[in-house]
Amino acid sequence: MPQTIFTGHTDAEAVNNSDKGTTFYRDLNLYFNKNPVTGDISAVTDVQDIKRAVRNIILLNTWDKPFHPELGPNVRGALFENYDIPTITDVAAKITRTVNKYEPRVRIIEVLIPEPELQVDSNTLRIFISFFLKSAPNIAEELELILKRAR
Repeated sequence: MPQTIFTGHTDAEAVNNSDKGTTFYRDLNLYFNKNPVTGDISAVTDVQDIKRAVRNIILLNTWDKPFHPELGPNVRGALFENYDIPTITDVAAKITRTVNKYEPRVRIIEVLIPEPELQVDSNTLRIFISFFLKSAPNIAEELELILKRAR
């Protein structure tokens, strides 16, 4: 009787038997907190993972990613600008365009920068982003970023 020696495909089949309707996102916690049970680095999942990815995209500057200058919306570059309507509109448009292009799991609803004239003196930019997850389009998520000049 012939004997099957190579059964490497069975591992992949076992992993892929999940429900096709559910999407599960998982990433490392960038604070490198230790999981108290396993002792490994803890993970962030689902909505927290997507919010972290959106935040990381927004915080990228031009040329932070080698050979991809188009990737960053360069929001930090606007911290010393005069916050008038065209500047705020430009920053919001850059954020919307970059996130829609490089984060396929979300659809931006609104980018809001409230009371920019009050933020000029502190060189701070407060940004509220509302978005839908494409896997759950009936639930709106919000992300708040406060960008402050370090030097």
